[in-house]
Amino acid sequence: MSSLPFTQVDAFADAPFTGNPAAVMPLDAWLDDETLQAIAQENNLSETAFTVSTPDDPDADYALRWFTPTLEVKLCGHATLASGHVLMEGDAVRFRTRHAGILSVSRAGQGYALSLPAWTMTPRDLPDLSEGLGGAPIESHWRDGGYSLFLFPDEAAVRALSPDFAALRSHGDVMLIATAPGTDSDIVSRVFVPGGGVDEDPVTGSAHCLLTPFWAERLGKTQISAEQASARGGRLGCALEGDRVMLTGACRTVIEGRFLL
Repeated sequence: MSSLPFTQVDAFADAPFTGNPAAVMPLDAWLDDETLQAIAQENNLSETAFTVSTPDDPDADYALRWFTPTLEVKLCGHATLASGHVLMEGDAVRFRTRHAGILSVSRAGQGYALSLPAWTMTPRDLPDLSEGLGGAPIESHWRDGGYSLFLFPDEAAVRALSPDFAALRSHGDVMLIATAPGTDSDIVSRVFVPGGGVDEDPVTGSAHCLLTPFWAERLGKTQISAEQASARGGRLGCALEGDRVMLTGACRTVIEGRFLL
């Protein structure tokens, strides 16, 4: 029997039991993909982050991969923030990813700042996704790779959504982002990825790669306060800096232990 270190972290969380939980599991070397997926399924969290130290890489301290309970994802913000919380020894830590390039986490006050790519979207009618999402969006947008965004008139409309998850699963691994102007924050959102094994994600860093440039243009400012209106809830600071998005938030460690194989 072998054992692996295991840390569960609530990311983008001001207190335990808020934000988005992620498992962080540093490895000495990569396990096979089937085992990584089985571990993520056992953890049954939105994402499990696996890291391997890369001492010979001049641009990154660790290689990083993320798995939901059903598949590997190309980008996960909250589990990257959680990985930085667990692994950071100085003021910053850099991660090499397979699809999103180099991501970095640095200290920022009582929390952390996460650097992610800024992604733009194209207006597109998405009637099938809109029907499954429910409500009456006033705009819909798309980015290749499986990202959709739906603009609603107000926060109440976003909070009232009750998606048909079975219908949405039939469209595969597509992220659906519902957003509107916020009441206690600049913007509010909810995020659903039923085809990727996560019906509603508590707080989604990768969604804010899209939300930040989307709203920066409409609000005419590059510093945005954001709330994700899931049951757990989470608040993020968002800044558009050229072709990067900087997200700020805190993390709380809630479980430490060993995973036995």
